[in-house]
Amino acid sequence: MRFRIYKRKVFILTLVVLACGFAFWSSGKQKKSEVFSKDIENVRSNRAHSTSGNRRVSNDTQPEKVHKPEVDNMTLVYRGIVYQLNFDQTIKNVEKFKTRPKDDLVVVVQVHNRPEYLSLLIESLRKAKGIENILLIFSHDYWSPEINQVVATVDFCQVLQIFFPFSIQLYPQEFPGNDPKDCPRDIPKKDALKLGCINAEYPDSFGHYREAKFSQTKHHWWWKLHFVWERVKALKDHNGWVLLIEEDHYLAPDFYHLLQMMSSLKKEHCRDCDVLSLGGYAHTGLSGKANKVEVKAWKSTEHNMGMAMSRETYQQLIQCTDSFCTYDDYNWDWSLQHLTVTCLPSFWKVMVSEAPRIFHAGDCGMHHKKACMPSTQKSKIHSILLNTVNFLFPKSLLITKNLPAAGVSPHVKNGGWGDIRDHELCKSYRRLQ
Repeated sequence: MRFRIYKRKVFILTLVVLACGFAFWSSGKQKKSEVFSKDIENVRSNRAHSTSGNRRVSNDTQPEKVHKPEVDNMTLVYRGIVYQLNFDQTIKNVEKFKTRPKDDLVVVVQVHNRPEYLSLLIESLRKAKGIENILLIFSHDYWSPEINQVVATVDFCQVLQIFFPFSIQLYPQEFPGNDPKDCPRDIPKKDALKLGCINAEYPDSFGHYREAKFSQTKHHWWWKLHFVWERVKALKDHNGWVLLIEEDHYLAPDFYHLLQMMSSLKKEHCRDCDVLSLGGYAHTGLSGKANKVEVKAWKSTEHNMGMAMSRETYQQLIQCTDSFCTYDDYNWDWSLQHLTVTCLPSFWKVMVSEAPRIFHAGDCGMHHKKACMPSTQKSKIHSILLNTVNFLFPKSLLITKNLPAAGVSPHVKNGGWGDIRDHELCKSYRRLQ
């Protein structure tokens, strides 16, 4: 796999990644395992210090040449590691699971920095029947020895780790991270123009300026989608399903079995279904619903969890890159909702399980301010599954509703994605070679 140099505004970012990656890995002076655990706390403290400084206001005119901020050595090391791992794409547990059924399920997990929830997800995967047949891909936007140790516990299937190469951690003092010269979130545009901050011309629809911690998730999701389908060498000719989940999800023991049955049902009775969904957010039991599915219009608020897509659906989606990358909403799922009514060739139709085989264990994170309580959520989910264990692994499926796919527009644009730099970086992923 080769990387083609980015054009326009992402040219410098890519050049730095390539240079640092080759320089670090060609030296051969330090083993990966030694680097992974060294000075982690130093990197965290340096990043926290660099992003907490006060913004200085100056009435002087901006210099013609803007100097890039200094990058600490460990950040350069991390960039090199990420580049090399994405290039090597070493699949683990191949010795134990030498072959996989052709075009069998691929499960992609988007991971940030919640190892407790990731451990719960892996626990659920371990209990799934048929799990040895899948390729499990962890897509990270944060480098952490603790998270890597959690991933290392997976011994029940083939595993691949990939890393979002433009994370805040890898660019702590510059875009796409937090550049000290960026405009404060709530500054009025007229004051931002006087201040001369970098993105003064590009507030969002509500007059706010970008916050990297919110922008990163949408970037990661779109990059991951493209990288898995286009750049993972093991999936070059993959024509099966790719299931998209996140680190704070929990899967039922028969999720793999159910997806296989839904795939067969789609071929027979719903050839125009674009997406398969393992269920919604309602923590309901399986009694009376375990063998029932519905066909309806895809909605981001209901079907964004445990979403499986085919290569055909991906290829339609990637044609809408410009629309996705310029839509002013930092949420990837609401951006998809926008595409279903503005860009895709037809409204998305989803086949969804009435009794969910996926659960949202995360009660903290980007959209939640309360403390994480994974043990509490684990108990709730275990209780549901324990009470309905006899309804798992249905022998057949029944379509109870088959509704026409009507257009569903986003009820509101959430903003947070007005910066032209985010637009251009997002669009550049498709040009990766």
